[in-house]
Amino acid sequence: MEKIIHIVAGGPSLYIPNLNDYTGDGHIWVGVDYGVYHLIKNGINPDIAFGDFDSVSEHEWKLIREKSGKIMEYIPEKDETDLELALQWAITENPQKIIIFGATGGRADHYFANAFLLIRKEFLHADCQIEILDTQNRITAHLPGTYKVKKVDDLKYISFLPLTSEVEKITLLGFKYPLENKNVKQGSTLCISNELLEDSGTFSFHSGILLMIRSKDI
Repeated sequence: MEKIIHIVAGGPSLYIPNLNDYTGDGHIWVGVDYGVYHLIKNGINPDIAFGDFDSVSEHEWKLIREKSGKIMEYIPEKDETDLELALQWAITENPQKIIIFGATGGRADHYFANAFLLIRKEFLHADCQIEILDTQNRITAHLPGTYKVKKVDDLKYISFLPLTSEVEKITLLGFKYPLENKNVKQGSTLCISNELLEDSGTFSFHSGILLMIRSKDI
C-alpha cells in the first residue's frame, strides 16, 4: 500500500481541487492553519494539524480542536512558516509521496515561498516525491537525471524552469518542441508551454535544478 501524505495549506479555496477525489487507504491528511478548517468543511478529519491558527475564528478553532487527531500549535512569531513545519514533519514519516494543496493563489509572497520550499535541500533530497497541486497546475522540482513523463489529458502543457543560474544539457524527447543537450539559463522562457506528442516522453539534464510545471488553461 502506497503511503501518501496530503498537506492542505491555507490558500484560497478557489484553487484547491475536490479533496475527496484524493482519499484512499494509507493516506494521511495534514491541515495547516486555515487549511485545517477547509479539510473539516469537506468532511475530512485531519490526522494532524499544524499552525499558529491566527487566521481562524473562535467557531472554526473550536471545530479544529474537536475534529483533529493531533494539534501542533505554534506561536505566530517564528522563523518557519506553518507549511514548512508540516513538511518537515511529513518527510520524517517516510511516505512515498507528499501532495501539497492550498499553497498557490492569493498573496504572491506566500506562493513563491511555498514553491521554493520544493528546492530546500532537505525536501529536494527527500526519498519521496513532493508536489504542489491546485486546480490548474502540478509543480515538482528535479535534480539531474532522466525522467519519464506520462501524458495527462487534464494537464496539457508542460513547462521547465531553471532554478539555478544554468541548467546544463537539457534533452526533451517525445515533446512537440524537442531539445538536445541544451544549456538553459535562469530566467529563460525557452521551455515554456511544451506538450507531449504521444502518451509519454522523457526529459533529462546533467546539472542544476529544474522546476516542472504541468498546467492547463481555464
